[in-house]
Parts: sequence; structure tokens; C-alpha cells
Amino acid sequence: MVDFSKKSALVTMIIGILVMQAHALWAQTNNSGQMTDLSLPALADAATHHLPLLMQRQALVNSAKAGVQDAKHNFLPSLDALDAINVASANSLPGSYESFGIIPSVSSGISGANNYQAATGNIGILYSQYALENFGLRKATIGNAEAVMEVRQADLDRQTYIVKAQVGRLYFQLLKDQYQLGVEAQNVQRYLTIDTVIHALTYSGIRPGVDSSFAKAEISKAKIAYNKVLGELGQLVQQLSYLTGIPPDQIHLDTTGRQYTPPDANLLANGFDSIQNPLLNYYRQQKQYYLSNETLVKKTYLPKLYLVGGAWGRGSSIDYTDKYKDLNTGLGYQRFNYMVGLTFSYNLFDGIHRKDKLNQARYETQAADLDRQQQELNLRSDEAQAMEAIKEAVSNLKEIPVQMQSATDAYNQKVAQYKAGLINLVDLTEASYVLYSAQISYVETLNTWFLASLDKATATGNLDQFISRIK
Repeated sequence: MVDFSKKSALVTMIIGILVMQAHALWAQTNNSGQMTDLSLPALADAATHHLPLLMQRQALVNSAKAGVQDAKHNFLPSLDALDAINVASANSLPGSYESFGIIPSVSSGISGANNYQAATGNIGILYSQYALENFGLRKATIGNAEAVMEVRQADLDRQTYIVKAQVGRLYFQLLKDQYQLGVEAQNVQRYLTIDTVIHALTYSGIRPGVDSSFAKAEISKAKIAYNKVLGELGQLVQQLSYLTGIPPDQIHLDTTGRQYTPPDANLLANGFDSIQNPLLNYYRQQKQYYLSNETLVKKTYLPKLYLVGGAWGRGSSIDYTDKYKDLNTGLGYQRFNYMVGLTFSYNLFDGIHRKDKLNQARYETQAADLDRQQQELNLRSDEAQAMEAIKEAVSNLKEIPVQMQSATDAYNQKVAQYKAGLINLVDLTEASYVLYSAQISYVETLNTWFLASLDKATATGNLDQFISRIK
């Protein structure tokens, strides 16, 4: 961890100038609306409440919650009410037949010859069925619905986590470009100053006029670099606006008078969180869902014990002596019956189906667990790579003060030597480029530290804590 308090006064002064310049220059290009100084936590929060992608995931979570309620209600008793009025013949014979559902007794209508005379009939039925014992099927069904809900909630958390990481990356890139815009502006100003010196020396005859042409070329080159960064800055703002829903002309990171340094070392010390990490929890919940599928398969093919009951009333235009009366007499209820019983249901071939479905479910569980293992392997690799990038950035940040001091001293010396006629313009522009490179190195190295720290926090599951430290 770099101790930034030990940086030289020169580095602090230069970076402070760059920060203020970037703030002023960026404000000039975004004066079409009222700007709001936004922190990383504020931007991340805005994104989580704006993107339709996350709202869609939340809708799926709500749907899964409704599915849990549906699973619970699926085991309520059934109660069916039916009523029918018929006109038909009553030409029957004694004997057995298979029934499908409840069929009240059909008596009479038996004669020595076919009789197609019409008769009316009325029947009303109230039938109820309740699974008195399903040997754990209800619990398994509700557990499976809850597992679906947990998967969808984990997916929402994962997508939210990814969006926050995207916002964080854009934030640091935007911050880096704002710093770099100050560097480019200072580079333009340096060449303008050099051009002023050249004009004075050329006018006095000390320097040839060609130096002025070279200086103008360098000024133009510096302005092109400035415009390029300005364009990149605008693109980053558009991307951030897309994620957060904040209008582009209102997005502004206030860097005035602030020195952005890395958070405290304790944050980087956070280890890999294999329990709460949203990027892992999604795969863990997927495995739990497939495990619940296994349980559901086991319970689905077990026997079932039903409590059934019914009551019905009947009317007929044929009386008990088989006399056909007026059709109107069959429209009212004349006889009433009831029934209560226990039904045991088991398909003797369910064992085969159970075995096949269970094998399928177990392979799905195995695949889900391998998915989780692969994701954890990827995240641990990302963490290791981020740590290497952090180590490199820390080492480079220790060298930056030396580079900046030396480059500044060299540039000042070359300006004095050029004025004295001791060196040519090439030597002066080279010294200016060395100073420019040193300033860019600082901006890029600090940005590397931030992005690598962001990657580490993302991989280890500590992204929210990291974001909360960036004020």
C-alpha cells in the first residue's frame, strides 16, 4: 500500500493543478444544464433503480413469490359443484362398467325390449377431494417453488452486482479522463508558452523562423490529444447516463480541491467471500434448486391417500314403477344421497418413472455444482490477477515522485538553455514530452490501482464495501 502522505510537494502541487484544470475545462463543456456533483455510491444507487434489466429481474422475483403461494394453495381441498338437466332415453341393462369420477346409481329403465321414449332428468352434485396424506409431496412442492424464488432473487442480486461494477469502472475511467484532460490542457499551455518564447527570440534574430513552425505543429498535436480525451470523456458520460438514467449534462464528478487516493489498506485485506458473494450465490442457489427437484421427484411417485366425499340430488320423470310421467316432473330434485370414503392411489409402475426422473435430476444437480466450481475458480483467478496489478501499481507509484521531479527540473533547465541559445527546439520539445509522459504515467498508474482494486473487490464479493469508501 502506497503512503501518499510521503509524496513530494511537487507531485501534490502538480496533481492539484491538473485536478482544478480538469474541473474547470470539463465544466465549460457541460454548461447546457445544471450539473450535480455525484459520488460513486450515488451513481451506483441510481443505476440499481433505473435499468429495466433489473426491474425485469425484480418482476421475475415477484412472480416466483406468487408461485410459492400457488404451491401452498395447490394442496387445498377441491370442492366441485355440478348441475345438469337432461332429456334422454332410459334404455338400460344390468351389469358392471368402469366409471370415471363419481357416477350416481342409475336404476330402472330396464325392460324386455328397446324403449326410446324420452324422459327428463335432473342431477346436482357436490364433490370434494383432499389429499389426506401425500408422504411429503406438499412440502417438497413448496420447497421447490421456494428454490425457484431463491434462484431468481440470486439472479437479481448478481445482475445488480454486475451493474454496480460497471458503474464503478466507468466512474474511475471518467475520473482518469478528467485528470488527463488537465494534463493535456497543461501540455497545450506549455507549447503556447514555448511558442511565445520562440516568437520573441525569432523577432530578435536569435532563433530561426523555422522554430516557430515546429512549435505550431506541436501546439496542434497537443490540441488534437486534448480533443481526443474530451471526446472519450463525452462517450463515458453517455455510458454512465445509460446506466444511471441521469441526463448527460447533469453528470459531473467534482474533483476540485480533492486528492483522490486509494482507500485504506483494510479494504484490500478483505478475503474471498464464498458465502455472500453474489457472483457465486447465484450458482449455489441453482444447485439448491436442482436438489429440490430431486426431492420433488422422490415424493411425486409415492402413494397418496385421499379423503373423498360427495352429495347429490336427482330427479326423473320416470317413477319407481317405471311409469313415464309428464316431462316437467323430472326437473326437480326427488332423491338425495351422500358418500364419504378413503382412496388409496399408487401406480405400480411409478418406480420405473421415479428412477428415470431421479437420474435426470441428479445429473442436473451435478452440472449446477460444476458451474459453481468453475465460477469460483474464475473469481479466484480474477482476484489473483488484480492483486498482481495492484502490486505493480504500488511499485510504480513509489517511482512517480522521482520521475515527476526529474522531468520538471529537466524541462525548466531546457527552457533556460533554449533561451540562452545553448540547445535547439528538438531538445526543448523532448524535455516537454518527458514531463508530459511523467504526468500521464501518474494518471494512468493511479487509474490502474483503482481499477485493479475494483476488480479485486468485485471478485472477492466486497464490492459494496469498496464503493461505500469512495466518496
